[in-house]
Amino acid sequence: MSKAELPSVLQLAHTELHDDMVEASRLGGETGAAARAVVKVLFPHVLLEEEFGIPPLSILPRLARGEIAEDMRVVLRWSDLLKAELPRMLQEHRQIVEALQVFLQAAKAEGHQGYARLAEKLLLHVRLEEEVLYPASIVVGEYVRLKLRKT
Repeated sequence: MSKAELPSVLQLAHTELHDDMVEASRLGGETGAAARAVVKVLFPHVLLEEEFGIPPLSILPRLARGEIAEDMRVVLRWSDLLKAELPRMLQEHRQIVEALQVFLQAAKAEGHQGYARLAEKLLLHVRLEEEVLYPASIVVGEYVRLKLRKT
């Protein structure tokens, strides 16, 4: 394990959200314009998440089985980087949330209920990252660091 890997379920979720936002950005009107504004702030942020924010979670099943191995040391780099970049990641989340709220309102106003649901789904995903995924990625790194010191 030397390269950043994502848990497959999170990779699938990101791919689906990416594809849905690309589709929304092709719309005309205020909804399309708002979707393009979301894409502008969301897509670069997702690349960072996939580079270092979420990869530590890929070893959770192994940790849950009680495994600890030297190849897990790679997550320390990602986890430490997430911890250092957390203020930036959260600031970007605030920008994403602002853009999503505009997208949500435009979609509702123009009768695009599916895209309104997409905005709500993305707002929930932001909360999931802040409340569960980012903290878990940091804790994974701290746990691995602690366990590898003892071995």
